[in-house]
Amino acid sequence: MPKAEAIFAALKNDHVKHRDLLDRIAQTSGETSERKELFTQFTKEVKGHAAAEEQALYSTMLRKPETTDDTRHSVAEHHELDETLNDLAATDMSTGAWLQKFKQLQHDYLHHIEEEEDDHFPDFEKHLTAEDEKHMAEVF
Repeated sequence: MPKAEAIFAALKNDHVKHRDLLDRIAQTSGETSERKELFTQFTKEVKGHAAAEEQALYSTMLRKPETTDDTRHSVAEHHELDETLNDLAATDMSTGAWLQKFKQLQHDYLHHIEEEEDDHFPDFEKHLTAEDEKHMAEVF
């Protein structure tokens, strides 16, 4: 498996875990230890994933004029999602406001990863050189 395929596969595997965590959080209610633990796990997973993705993949794609706009779009969404996670962490989990914010986060995050998987990753792969793949493998 070429290095880029392995990296895209690892990113997609993370997305599968994130979808599962979102589903599990959505099935909880109130300020329970289960909801707190799942939300904490989701937050750590997503923030680590975004950092690795930006350092390995997006830093590479920003150097390519054909993919700069899509890359900037995805990085901007990462920052928006990060702000939403921080806002959720500061909101009382037992309130309707938390649930409303969580549902918006879930919608936005699912849209983001579907866009990455369906549109960006296949397009990005077409523009990668062997040197890019080597760099990404080292960083990732």
